[in-house]
Parts: sequence; structure tokens; C-alpha cells
Amino acid sequence: MPALILASASPQRRRLLKKLGRRFRVIPSRVSEKSAQRDPRRVALELALRKARAVSRRHPRALVLGADTIVVCRGKIIGKPKSLSHARRILKELNGRWHRVYTGVALSLPGPGGVRASVAITRVKARRLDEAKLSTLAGKHMDKAGAYAVQDRRDPFIAQIRGDMDNVIGLPVSLVRRLLSRAGYPGPDRAAPREARSRSKLL
Repeated sequence: MPALILASASPQRRRLLKKLGRRFRVIPSRVSEKSAQRDPRRVALELALRKARAVSRRHPRALVLGADTIVVCRGKIIGKPKSLSHARRILKELNGRWHRVYTGVALSLPGPGGVRASVAITRVKARRLDEAKLSTLAGKHMDKAGAYAVQDRRDPFIAQIRGDMDNVIGLPVSLVRRLLSRAGYPGPDRAAPREARSRSKLL
């Protein structure tokens, strides 16, 4: 089997990918995360493809996995906060509201094998917090789309999740497994913990 490369510097994605029980390398893509697309599915796919292809050009014999996560609230695409004040605005916009988390996943295959890609979507409900609590939370997760981290048990912002929690964290493991299998590379999944199944979960 060809080497598997994760085209991301995210420690959360690295931890989630370990669930598959495969050996892999981490080579960050370091590409622009800007997109002119308006449709959230297309944005997530475009950026995931861009990341996978950037690393694949340097490692054409490898399987390269790229991913990108965005948050959408009331039709507005929300990425990572650019500043502390931006993080506050994001949290205020999400405060007490349902929103969707999209993660585009792209798997670049070796040689002329092409690319397999798809998008996972999870619905998330934020708790309604007062201004003081929002100000305390702002800035804690500047590297996360939506300025929050559902995996951080100390973060009280998220109340409910409908769908795959792995997707909200940054990498829908079940989708990655399907893409690998469809490409002809079913996994070992040796002693790997089960990923979060699609469900409604109160936090």
C-alpha cells in the first residue's frame, strides 16, 4: 500500500486519523484558505482539494489526505477568527443558535489515480451565554473555525450535536474510511477506537 500523508498541521486531525490504525506522515500543505465560492459545500471541497493536491505534487506516489472545516450560520460562512475582536463577533453570532459544520475531505491517489472527495455536515447548537462568558471564551480557540472547540470539555459553548462529532472536531473519520475503501485501500483499523456515529448528543 502507498504511504499515507495527512496534509494538515492540525493536532486534532492527526489524533482523529490515528483511529484508522494506519501509519501516516504529516506534511502541512501551507496553501491559501481563501475561496471565491459562495456555496459552503464547494468552499470546503475546494480548500480540501487544494491542500491535498499541493502535497501530492511533491509526493506523487503517496495517498494524500486534505481536509478543511468551515462553520455556517444563517447562510454566512465562518472560518477561523483573524483577531480577538473577530473571535468575539463570531461567538456572538453563534450564541444560542443552531449552525452547521462542513468538512471537505479530499484523497489524492498515487500517479494518475485522480482524487476522491466528499463533504460531511453536522448540525450544532450553541448555548446562549452572557457577554461576560463570551468575552472569557473569545480568543481561546483562534485556530478553530467558529472560534470554539467541542473537544475541549472546559468549553461550555456547545449544547447539542446532531451528527458526527469527529466532523465538528475537524476530520470525519467514517468518511475518510469510506473514501479509502472506495479507492481500493480498505483499512486495518487495528485496535482503533470507534468514531462517533451519527447521533443527537446533548453536551
